[in-house]
Amino acid sequence: MAKITGLGGVFYKAADPQRTQAWYQENLGIGGDWGALFPWSAETGGQAYSLFSPFKEETDYFAPSAAPFMINLRVDDLDAFTAELEAKGIEILGRQDEDYGKFAWILDCDGIKIELWQQLGPAPGA
Repeated sequence: MAKITGLGGVFYKAADPQRTQAWYQENLGIGGDWGALFPWSAETGGQAYSLFSPFKEETDYFAPSAAPFMINLRVDDLDAFTAELEAKGIEILGRQDEDYGKFAWILDCDGIKIELWQQLGPAPGA
């Protein structure tokens, strides 16, 4: 049975994402091209990570949710996990494969967009 393995990231809308990233870098010492990237050692031999990342306010990446944030959850087997969700009647909004991971999107019962992510390689830019 496929399962969630952890928090992949929290993505939220910000009026000026670059200013927000600079604030976190300058004041909290976290940041980078993708926001604050938190590496941790796990099933990927130290290549896993979680993100805390601002997006432009006008992004449509969180659509069809009206919420100003999206939650990214790591999964161990995206294909199996999405098949289980579909068997429960949950609509898969879309899928996308990148060299660093496979993605799928759903809405929770409150209309919050959930991004499911199976990491396939090192962090982008790593």
